[in-house]
Amino acid sequence: MNLCATAGSQCGLAGAPNDIGFQHGYHLATEIATAHRTIQFEIEGDTKKPWQFYRNAARQFFWPKLDDEYKAELEGIAEGCHARKVKLYVWDITAYNAWLEWAPYFLNWHDTNHSEAVTADRCSAFVATGSYTTDGRPVIGHNAWTSYTNGVYWNIIFDIQPEKGQRIFMDGYPGLIHSGDDFGMNTAGMVITETTITQFDGYDPEGIPEFQRARKAMQYATSIDEFAATMKTGNNGGYANNWLVADNKTGEIADLELGVKNVTLLRTKDGFFAGSNFPVSEKLAREETQFDLKDAGHSANARRNRWNQLMAQHQGSIDAAGGKRFLSDHHDAYEGKENAPSERTLCGHIDLSPRGLEPWMPPFGPCGAVQNKVATAAMADKLTLSAAMGHACGQHFKAAAHLKAHPRFAAQKPYLKDLNAHPWTDFQARS
Repeated sequence: MNLCATAGSQCGLAGAPNDIGFQHGYHLATEIATAHRTIQFEIEGDTKKPWQFYRNAARQFFWPKLDDEYKAELEGIAEGCHARKVKLYVWDITAYNAWLEWAPYFLNWHDTNHSEAVTADRCSAFVATGSYTTDGRPVIGHNAWTSYTNGVYWNIIFDIQPEKGQRIFMDGYPGLIHSGDDFGMNTAGMVITETTITQFDGYDPEGIPEFQRARKAMQYATSIDEFAATMKTGNNGGYANNWLVADNKTGEIADLELGVKNVTLLRTKDGFFAGSNFPVSEKLAREETQFDLKDAGHSANARRNRWNQLMAQHQGSIDAAGGKRFLSDHHDAYEGKENAPSERTLCGHIDLSPRGLEPWMPPFGPCGAVQNKVATAAMADKLTLSAAMGHACGQHFKAAAHLKAHPRFAAQKPYLKDLNAHPWTDFQARS
């Protein structure tokens, strides 16, 4: 099931919602159990709350807001796990699916004094079209940034044929009904990805969980307008993202910045949008984040500048190969240095940075880019994407060596594994 090495494989799911969930849970039970233990370890350590708190909150706050279709799929995952003797129940699976929106989003609303958790700076991404690409059609790319403890499990390709809506081809995480890092496409020609909005502070407890909205949009959207409507309807501010979208039918691309108070949709048929966790809207930055737009040395701003440099330098020649080079880029735009992998480079290496990425990650925190995806419009037309596990630059992360050099992270030893870089591999939906 790994998205790695030279062959790789993918998880094909089809049928009614409960059937899709059961297949998912049954075939990936071992992976779900292992990844769940890691997420539980991290979230309990970060927030000082027991897993039971999240099970109860999922049941009370999230479950009533879910569509029956997705309730059935979550129940099916739990049933599939049980069939393989993995004792995870529907409240575990629901809480686990909401993993990315618990902290700080939900907790900043729930806790009177606010949670100590902070928004993670996750991912670098771009989408370009028109005069920027070799054939005038969209090209899109994304790498996922997260801790190496949980990132090693972001290695599944899902091919989902639901009873209703579009067929979905996406990368994903064992046990999640959505992609999570959100790179995917459907048979209506929509290609979707995102990056988080850094240091975001907002939440609406009456809204619909982000994991349902993201999955629903991937499954049902046939246009940019439909995608935006699904993401905005019931927007709870959980896992607040800057969404990059391409419609291969029209060649149009869009940037949907989804705050709670501020929502901005930009679109073009000739240009590019890039994401590196920076707030696009200055109004959103002022009203809904604690981010300093003037701090040129911050990862989000340095990477934003690098994206602008690369798009200008390669206008007219962007293709899949170019996207792969971008995602392996080690240029520090703040210091003007080449081959300087760190939190400021598009290929993120927080583990190599003496600055870390505060307040999310301390210096040398074992974290950074864990996998990469690229697709052109021609590839997406055939439900095909190219992906590489590990750092796109080819550098390996070795857990034992890092823990020896940085013993402050010793508590992660039972969970921290090697993250080796693997070659780019093409994946295509089965005919």
